[in-house]
Amino acid sequence: MSTRLADTFARCRAEERAALVTYVMAGDPDAETSLQVLRALPEAGADIVEFGLPFTDPMADGPAIQAAGLRALKGGQTLAGTLDLVRRFREENTGTPVILMGYYNPIYIYGVARFLDEAKAAGIDGLIVVDLPPEEDDELCLPTIQAGLAFIRLATPTTDEARLPAVLANTAGFVYYVSITGITGTATPDFGVVAGAVERIRRHTDLPVVVGFGVKTGDHAAAIARSADGVVVGSAIVAALAGTLDGEGRARAGSVEAVTTLVRELAAGVRDGRAG
Repeated sequence: MSTRLADTFARCRAEERAALVTYVMAGDPDAETSLQVLRALPEAGADIVEFGLPFTDPMADGPAIQAAGLRALKGGQTLAGTLDLVRRFREENTGTPVILMGYYNPIYIYGVARFLDEAKAAGIDGLIVVDLPPEEDDELCLPTIQAGLAFIRLATPTTDEARLPAVLANTAGFVYYVSITGITGTATPDFGVVAGAVERIRRHTDLPVVVGFGVKTGDHAAAIARSADGVVVGSAIVAALAGTLDGEGRARAGSVEAVTTLVRELAAGVRDGRAG
């Protein structure tokens, strides 16, 4: 299995801070702008990148990410095109972990074996597939592990003590704790409740626990970073990009900079969290 994820969390632990995990949608608003954003994220302070696979029916995503996926699909983004963007990213960056996040349908249509072969060759480190529960591990989770990639599972506020062992059984890389019930980007988490949930999950696993959904600002990131091993920010970054687009949904001169400005703020918050 790729060591990029383990190496990244080890580096962050050595620096006594949480990791910043940033989510962007592949192909939003077009492939070339998406690649520019992807390349700019690590320099702005992102430790790990989640790269969204656009899909027509994103049931777990809030309005910002839904809109980003529709823009990407309108621009012709495909799964094959997404893998190609990662290949091009790897020409310049061999150290930053990249996680593909999305839904099973596009992978199923593409072909699981073909997808995993090409994902590994492109330099993908792991997958988050939100609509495959542990009962369906044979579909993609176990083949992913056999291919040497991490399969990262979501735990939620409704994942109780009885359910948690099943969720963690084949999880690798890290555990993604969803800090709120519902869809992405629609509420602010209760940071005290999140800290308690992180400690509960840690009693069941040695994997890093990262927290996402609802983190929008550097102060939010700092609050989460006090207890978690990583902080995920997605909707706020996607919205920052969307706010720069023209009336036709096309990128403008400041589009990439709008993303990196926010990511720098978030990175500062993550680094301040343990000191606060």
